[in-house]
Amino acid sequence: MISRREFLKNSAATSLAVSASARSYAQIIGSNDRVNFAVIGLHGRGYAHLSALGANKDTARITHICDVDSDILATFSGAVQKQLGYTPQADSDFRKMLQSKDIDAVSIATPDHLHTTIAIWALQAGKSAYVEKPPSYDPHEGELLVAAQKKYAKLKVQVGSQQRSSPHTIDIIGKIHEGHIGRAYYAQTWYVNNRKSMGIGKEVSVPPTLNWDLFQGPAPRTAYKDNIHPYNWHWLRRFGTGESLNNGTHEVDIARWALQVDFPSGVTASGGRYAFKDDWEFYDTMVTGYTYPGGEGESKMISWEGRCCSSLRQYDRDRGVAIIGTNGSVIVDRDGYEVYEAGGKKTSEFKRDHNRTASSDTVGADAMTNAHFANFIAAIQHGEALRTPIEEGHKSVTHVQLSNIAWETNSALKIDPSNGHILDNEKAQALTHREYEKGWELKV
Repeated sequence: MISRREFLKNSAATSLAVSASARSYAQIIGSNDRVNFAVIGLHGRGYAHLSALGANKDTARITHICDVDSDILATFSGAVQKQLGYTPQADSDFRKMLQSKDIDAVSIATPDHLHTTIAIWALQAGKSAYVEKPPSYDPHEGELLVAAQKKYAKLKVQVGSQQRSSPHTIDIIGKIHEGHIGRAYYAQTWYVNNRKSMGIGKEVSVPPTLNWDLFQGPAPRTAYKDNIHPYNWHWLRRFGTGESLNNGTHEVDIARWALQVDFPSGVTASGGRYAFKDDWEFYDTMVTGYTYPGGEGESKMISWEGRCCSSLRQYDRDRGVAIIGTNGSVIVDRDGYEVYEAGGKKTSEFKRDHNRTASSDTVGADAMTNAHFANFIAAIQHGEALRTPIEEGHKSVTHVQLSNIAWETNSALKIDPSNGHILDNEKAQALTHREYEKGWELKV
């Protein structure tokens, strides 16, 4: 691992070295078939991207890395060197980096409020994008990203809903679709964790390592506080999207896949900040539900329960989905599944042969992520169908964005199931489109 001082001192030399090494690398047989990646956002989940691209080193290479914090950038650069044996070009400004013609694709693991901005700018610069959930800050941004991908149709946008690439999940969802539990009509989803208070922040000088203006990006400008960076931005509305989008997105996505539904016709949500009194602007506990249109014997429902500050498990799992059908039920999570007949007797199960996934793991480097990146790379190289194209990711993410809006407005939302738009509620409709800092407005 290299120090920040060494990193800054050697940055110019590194840039020249990367150019030289790239020329040498191009001479290796088959190297030009590899997809050149820029990884943007290097704290936490960025290390899962590093691990996944390392696992796919025969088809991908990290040529560029970017973060607005020079310490985080230097540390990640050292990690790439240690794990992969080479040093990518480093930059603190993604706007500048996106102009490089050497980049084929970007992977985005920044704070949520930057996801759509960087993904659209990447497409406009001729690069495919792997974007972590949520791919959008609000429903309107999701629609913009869908439109951008259609405009630049040769480029790919994969949403980081990695459980869609889990072999055992693909297997059991396929069996559900084949009717193994009858008609699946209800999915119960949940996530629990034991997060601590973020405290009451104090306004302090911006750390010299952090480009605070670029960190804020399209968000309204505010003073820097000492409890925001690098993780607690999740719980501030101008940067984050709450636990429902931070984690609930994953389980709701699997539930929607299992039930084969698109947008809901109704959304309800209740919850609050109960465990602590601090700067946290979202709920720590939420129960939300989605209903779908259909006649008698055809309607469906999904629920999600999130508890940030209590680790009491459901079905002995931190997170997961219980899918109820007319002839049985399935419980599935990232580590396996169980199948039950209608009377409650377990008929089969599958367990991965390692320790269970923990909700407290904020990196999530795992085989699912490796496979999800492999699918993205194959889509770029050979046209393989994406497991979570932006059209599908947008539908799932819109669900939990609507939950946030229902919670904030304390209202039951009526939704147009053809497009996910809110009906007959001007206050709620106003929350589907954010206000941008001047100069950061998105256009497609």
